[in-house]
Order: sequence, then C-alpha cells, then structure tokens
Amino acid sequence: MSPRLDESRTDQATSTPPPNRTETAVPGLPGPAHEAVPTAVTEPPLAGAGEHESLEGLPEIPPYDEVGPLDARALSKTLFERLESLEEGTHEYAYVRNTLVELNLALVKFAASRFRSRSEPMEDIIQVGTIGLIKAIDRFELSRGVEFPTFAMPTIVGEIKRFFRDTSWSVRVPRRLQELRLDLAKAGDELAQKFDRAPTVAELAERLGISNEEVVEGMAASNAYTASSLDAQPEEDDSEGALADRIGYEDHGLEGIEYVESLKPLIAELPPRDRKILSLRFVANMTQSEIGEELGISQMHVSRLLSRTLVKLRKGLTLEE
Repeated sequence: MSPRLDESRTDQATSTPPPNRTETAVPGLPGPAHEAVPTAVTEPPLAGAGEHESLEGLPEIPPYDEVGPLDARALSKTLFERLESLEEGTHEYAYVRNTLVELNLALVKFAASRFRSRSEPMEDIIQVGTIGLIKAIDRFELSRGVEFPTFAMPTIVGEIKRFFRDTSWSVRVPRRLQELRLDLAKAGDELAQKFDRAPTVAELAERLGISNEEVVEGMAASNAYTASSLDAQPEEDDSEGALADRIGYEDHGLEGIEYVESLKPLIAELPPRDRKILSLRFVANMTQSEIGEELGISQMHVSRLLSRTLVKLRKGLTLEE
C-alpha cells in the first residue's frame, strides 16, 4: 500500500474543509440517467475546527489516478467504516461518499468497456454506470464481509443494461415484450442445437410455457429493435438498389380479383351458349363476326346475346353489393 494512505489526516482535519456535494446532470440520457451524479468540489473553509473532527484519522488521499486497485480497495474499506459512523446529509458524509465514488470509477470504466461495440457514446455509458456505482455505495454494508467490487459490479452492469433496454429500441415496446424477445432468442438457440433446425412456434411455446399467440407477438416485437433507413445504401456485394427502390407498388389488377370471384357463380348459372360467347369474346378475344361464324349465327344476333348477358351479370353484381 502507498505510504501516503497510512498517514493521518489529523493535521489537515481543521484546515481543509470537506467538499460539498453538487449535482451534475447527465446529458442526453432519459429516465433514470437524469439522476444527479455527485461530484467532489471544494467549498470555502467553514467556521469552527470542531465541525470536522469526525474526519480525523482518515489516511491522506492522493490523486485518484495514482491510486492502484489494491490501494483503492483498502482505502475504500476505511472510508466505508467511517461512512457508517457519519450522519447522512452532513458535509463530512458527502465528502466520504464522493471520495468513494472517485476511488471506484475504475470499476465503471471496466464495466463500460464491455459495451464499447454499442452505438451509444462511451461517455454516456460511463455516466450511466456511475449512477449504478452510487447506488451500490448507498446499499453496501461492510458487515456482510463481501468485497465492494464484487458487490458493486452487478449493480453497475445492470444499470448499463437497463439503459440500453430502455433507449436502444427503434420502436418503444412494452418491457414484457422486450423480455420475451430475450427468452425467445435463448430458447430458439437451445432448440436449434437440439433439433438441428429452426424451432417451430409450437415448440417455442411449449418450451417457454406460453401460448402460440404470445410467441408470434414476441417475434413481431423483435422487428422493432432496429430499423433501417429507406435511403440506406446496400452492401458492396449487394446488386440491388436502396430499400426504397425495392418497395412494392400498388397492383391495380388486385381490384379485379374481387369482381372475378363474384362473377363466377353468376356465370355458372348462364346457359351454355351464353357462357361460350363470353369465353370467345373476353378470353379468346374474338370479334363478334368471328363468334358468329364459330357458332353459325349472325353478328347482330351475337351482339344482342352478348348485351343481354352483360346486363344480367351487371344486375347480379349490383344486387350482391
């Protein structure tokens, strides 16, 4: 341990005031990330030397960037012992608490490094992790015999994961569906290894103990995690154009399908000769003269039969509507 950590603060207790706790807003972070992050700043000396007697006996604290992991752990233990004897809300309590935050920021940076591949700025991730560190300091109990880094790391990582869960979805979906997406991904990987194929909806539902409808809902929610721009350029080895160029167009021929389906029962009720004329005229695209020659009747007769049949079909469609 550094020799300076063993030196007493007795000489400085009455001359160096404890820093006050100020609040620094975390920029750009919604929800929990807007909680205040305490930072240590010095305050003008307070009147009365007796006000800081509770800080006597603390080791000298060197610059935080010069404190090694082992020294930080030992010094943190000393500070936690003193923190338990101080009254919350006092300047002394704020000084010790802020010092613990500064000493253990290395834990936050280590935890944040696991998420360096994410799209969020590392500065924001560190600030969110610092909130987790503060929560861990407030909840830590030295009497349980657990090392502080062991206790704090799950809280720091959990705070960072909560930040990504609440902010990284392209479309905001309920937390239930966010958690269901993770369960489906885990169950899908396990079943894929077991069956050597992609699992079905029924197999996923049986594995998770939920209904098929919930599985489908979870799969649909997974599509909201990331979104692509319509103007995004394709990969270099992709011969297709931008996504906007591949969007389907409205097929006006679809409107005719409804009429065709509605006409089928009406056409089936026509006499055979009328059906034959309709087929020759609108399927074979024959003229009325050609139809007359085909059936051995005049072109005028074909015209009258065709007109009568069309009127009958038109009336049938109108009645159905």
